Amino acid sequence: MSKLILASASPRRKELLGKIGIKFEIVPAKGEEKITKTAPWDVVEELSFQKAKEIAEMQTEECIVIGADTVVAKDEQIMGKPKDDEDAFRMLSEISGNTHQVYTGVTMIRTGSNETVVSFAEKTDVLLYEMTEEEIRSYIASGEGRDKAGSYGVQGDFAIYVKGITGDYYNVVGLPIGKVYQQLKQLL
Repeated sequence: MSKLILASASPRRKELLGKIGIKFEIVPAKGEEKITKTAPWDVVEELSFQKAKEIAEMQTEECIVIGADTVVAKDEQIMGKPKDDEDAFRMLSEISGNTHQVYTGVTMIRTGSNETVVSFAEKTDVLLYEMTEEEIRSYIASGEGRDKAGSYGVQGDFAIYVKGITGDYYNVVGLPIGKVYQQLKQLL
């Protein structure tokens, strides 16, 4: 079996990949993200490829590198991680009471003589309850969404504002683990 490397420092991705039951190493990609696309679907695939490629190029033995990137989008407009509390307030106000999308791109690169690259993106619709200004400010003050796309973490205290999810819940957390597992079975 090939060595497996996760090119991400995300504790959520580490936890999700751990559910597969395969040992893996964490080697976070550190390169500058270069976005040349505009559609959220294309952007996450592009960024996941850059992360996986950076780490794959550093390997001296055959392995499989997994890169991933997640964005939140409302009306095809990408919402990244908040720059500050006011940016978080803007984002949360825009998605409050509405449906938005969470896109995660995943790239798996098998290194070595039989190099293989598999890339895909997953989209999940998330419908939120209406949040008051006070609820938004209180959530921001908790700090939970500070390092997360769209300024929230669905798996934490923000769950009380989620009215419904159409698609893969784990995609919203940061890694569509079912699809990752199915793709890995073909590469291993």
